[in-house]
This record gives sequence, C-alpha cells and structure tokens, in this order.
Amino acid sequence: MPFAKAKLVDGMRFVGWSESGHGIIMDSSKDKGGFDSGPRPMELLLLSLIGCTGMDVIYILRKMRVKVDGFEVEVNAERAKEHPRVYKKVHITYTFYGDEIPEDKVKQAIELSQNRYCSVSATMRAVGELTYDFVIKPSSELQR
Repeated sequence: MPFAKAKLVDGMRFVGWSESGHGIIMDSSKDKGGFDSGPRPMELLLLSLIGCTGMDVIYILRKMRVKVDGFEVEVNAERAKEHPRVYKKVHITYTFYGDEIPEDKVKQAIELSQNRYCSVSATMRAVGELTYDFVIKPSSELQR
C-alpha cells in the first residue's frame, strides 16, 4: 500500500515524505500563517500531473525510438470559487523540440499517457470514493 506522511514544522510549513524516502516542503502564504517557503498542496497536484504524464510520454517515445532534443509540459487550470476549491478545468500543453519528430507517434504517446498510464490524470478526471479516519495520541508520543 502506498505511504506518505507529513509533519508540521512551524507556522503552516509541513515536511512530507513518501515511501521512497524523498521529502518535500509544503507551505502556505504569509497571510495564512505560513512562511511562503514551499509550494502549496494544490500546486503540487498540478506538478504531479505534468510530471506523471511527461514521464509517460518521454518513456513511450523512447521505446518508439523517437529522438526528442527537448521537452516541456505546461498546465493551466481553473479552480472552483467555492470550497473545496477543486480544479474544474485543466489544460496541458506538451512542447517537443527536435528534428523529424513524427506527429503520429507524439499523438499516440500522449493518448496512451492520458487514457491508459497516467494515474494522476485519471484521478483528476474522475474523483472516486473518499474515506477517512483519525487517531488522537498524547503529546508525549510526538517525535521532535
């Protein structure tokens, strides 16, 4: 089962890490009690999206032996005005750099990523069931 954990450091700054052992700082703006020292969680969702699909597309193109000299992925999104302020519209732009890049293979790689492989895209397209629980522990168990 995938694992991730986040710990409050100070203000609204959290350090989170995943089962792979890599960590990241998340924070909020100063007007909301943060230090503006890291990306917001919703920004990380967009970064996850373009990282997931970008890696898929490049992996697929390399398997097809398509030479790409440069590649960029950009996302623009619109959030709902009311809470929870979910992303209502998301648009991804893939930019490839190179000579003789076959358009049909690029289209195929993007379609495979979006419709088959990128779990972040699938998650953003259709929200499934959400469950939750909580545990209350004494402060003596807090690790510093």
